[in-house]
Amino acid sequence: MDKIFSTLVSCIRAEEPVAIATVIERSDVTQGQNPSPAELGATMLVSHIRGVQGSLGHEKLDAVVARDVGAALSSGRSVARHYGSAGESRLDDVTVFIDVFAPPPRMIIFGAVDFTAALVKVAKVLGYYVTVCDAREVFATKRRFPDADDVVVAWPHVYLETVADRLGALDAVCVLTHDHKFDIPAIAAALSTNVGYLGAMGSRKTHAERVERLIDAGVEPSRLNEIMAPIGLAIGARTPEETAVAICAEIIARRANADVRSLRDETGPIHLVAS
Repeated sequence: MDKIFSTLVSCIRAEEPVAIATVIERSDVTQGQNPSPAELGATMLVSHIRGVQGSLGHEKLDAVVARDVGAALSSGRSVARHYGSAGESRLDDVTVFIDVFAPPPRMIIFGAVDFTAALVKVAKVLGYYVTVCDAREVFATKRRFPDADDVVVAWPHVYLETVADRLGALDAVCVLTHDHKFDIPAIAAALSTNVGYLGAMGSRKTHAERVERLIDAGVEPSRLNEIMAPIGLAIGARTPEETAVAICAEIIARRANADVRSLRDETGPIHLVAS
C-alpha cells in the first residue's frame, strides 16, 4: 500500500493522469453468498505511464477494472462501477470506486492576436490550463495576456514537440495565427499528437489554401477532417468575446458528441450580416 500511494504522489507531482481503484462494497457480505475474493479496501493504481500496481483480489476483476480506469482517465471523471466477483458485467457483487487524479485539461493557443485574450479568459472559466505561444517576442508577452498560465515565445511546431506526449482527449489546440508560415507546421505537428480538439481560425478561402499547403507538407488527406476550420460553432459570433464563446462551445460539443452546427460543416459567409 505504501508503494501505491508513493507512486500516486509522484504522479500528481509530475502532473501525470493516474487513478486509484478501491473496493468499497461487497454485497455478499450481507447476503450470505459465497465470498468474493475481492476484499473491502483492496486498492489498485493504474497509470498509462507507470502501469498497474496492486490488486483487487482477482486477476479477471483486475483486468476489467483496469480497462474501465482507462476510460475514466480519458474522461477525467471519477466513477463508481459494479462487477461480479470475477469482473463479470451486469452484476453487483463488488462495487469499485475509481478515483481519478488528473491535471486540468490544456488549451494551447497559437497566435498572440486580438482574439487570443478573449479566448484565454473563457478557457480559464472552463478550467483549462492555458498556454499562449507565438514566435514573435514583441506580441507574446505576459502583459498582453495576464490571464494565461504560460506565455511562450517559440515557433508553434517547436513548442508542440515539448508537450506532444502530454496531450490527450480532453486537451485543445487552437491555431489563431492567420499566417501560413506559422499555422501549417503547427497544424501538421498537432495532427501527430493525441489532442482531442484542433481548430484553426480563418475564412473558408484561407482554409482552402491551408488545406493545399498541408497536403504539400505531407499531411494525409484523410486527416484533414480532424481540423475544425473555420473554428467555432455557427452562432453568428463577431466580436473576440463572442468568437471565444463559439470556440469553447464547439470544444464542449465535440467532447460530448453533441449534434450542433459547426462553421466547418456550414457553407456561406462566416459572419452573419446584421439586419
